[in-house]
Amino acid sequence: MDQVWNTLQADWPLIVQKTGEHFRLSFLSVLIACLIAIPAGITLTAYRSLANGVITVVSVIQTIPSLALFGFMIPFVGIGTKPAIIALTLYSLLPILQNTYVGIGGVNPALIEAGTGMGMTRWQILWMVQLPIARSVIMAGVRLVAVQTISLATIATYIAAGGLGDIITRGISMINTTTIMEGAIPVSLLVIVVNVLLLGLNRVLTPKGLRHYTKQ
Repeated sequence: MDQVWNTLQADWPLIVQKTGEHFRLSFLSVLIACLIAIPAGITLTAYRSLANGVITVVSVIQTIPSLALFGFMIPFVGIGTKPAIIALTLYSLLPILQNTYVGIGGVNPALIEAGTGMGMTRWQILWMVQLPIARSVIMAGVRLVAVQTISLATIATYIAAGGLGDIITRGISMINTTTIMEGAIPVSLLVIVVNVLLLGLNRVLTPKGLRHYTKQ
């Protein structure tokens, strides 16, 4: 145990640096996926005949082995953070897209009719009724994606994108359990912290009057 602690102290600056790189990769990938998938999911609720086809096409990405997808990026955009972010974003699309579609589509029609009866426009109903009620379902998809992305980002080391995967692979090559733990423990802590923050964000953003509609 003393050896682990001493090694952590010695490598602390590197661990902090790699954790920052890892978080940046994950955050940007999830953010871009949200900017693409949430509007797409909302749009699909207006074109339900296309929904199954679009979701099926996007789900095909999930069948591609993660390391292979990272490799596919190299001929087109080279190595580094750019191909890593593109690959991680592609993996992040399905859960957010699907949860947005299900969440918006699952809003009680009576609430929409009530809004229409009050003279609300389609956009007002979306922003003031559908999105607040569907928010917890959408956020569940975002939380799932955040956990998935932070884990997958460790593989980005193979295309020189940095992150905690650099430490883990170094430990594997050295057959050094302590070094592997230096990379694995921050990944696990990052997953826990991000998940808790997203749970808190969802609660803060959900109006008190709508929380009984959105309990998960």
